[in-house]
Amino acid sequence: MSTLIGDHQVVLFQGDSITDAGRSRTHDSELGQGYAAMVAAWFSAQYPEKQVRFINRGISGNRAKDLRARWQPDCLDLQPDWVSILIGINDTWRRYDSGDATTAQVYEENYRAILKVTAQNPSTRLIICEPFVLPVPPDRASWREDLDPKIYVARGLAREFNAIYVPLDGIFAAASTQREPAFWAADGVHPSPAGHALIAQSWLKAVHAI
Repeated sequence: MSTLIGDHQVVLFQGDSITDAGRSRTHDSELGQGYAAMVAAWFSAQYPEKQVRFINRGISGNRAKDLRARWQPDCLDLQPDWVSILIGINDTWRRYDSGDATTAQVYEENYRAILKVTAQNPSTRLIICEPFVLPVPPDRASWREDLDPKIYVARGLAREFNAIYVPLDGIFAAASTQREPAFWAADGVHPSPAGHALIAQSWLKAVHAI
């Protein structure tokens, strides 16, 4: 099966620090050290003739409301053919480190708003990557109470907007039966190089690129 991504298309990655991964703020070709760069490298090596352009606009610390606030310049103005979004863990994390909770309802409102405006262009395809957390250190296990409802929101929005869905929370849970969770993400959130590679593989499979 050939990849879903067409010739000369533009793929935009959006999200928080997991997507940001040290990407350049001045050169679009410098995608950082994470899964976005891995996807671009592997895809471009597999399909060099397609000349697909990859852009990373992830910003560390972002929540869904932050994406919504910057969506016009950091998404719509770029006119991407594909928009890949991984957002949600900071909507949970800020509850536990700052007492600044985001309800699942507010998360859904902000997420739906960016998907709705993006979907106004019928030629733009959406990829929703599931937010995830691994149970390391042990206190992360208690985060499931907050994150699980947001995962359900992401799944529902993927159905609503006919998005390709990458079920990362389940993928990391399965991977953690092969190696300890800390191997994939030492703090339960930020992936190791192997964790980023796992995301990249899962993403490429979702678009039929591997």
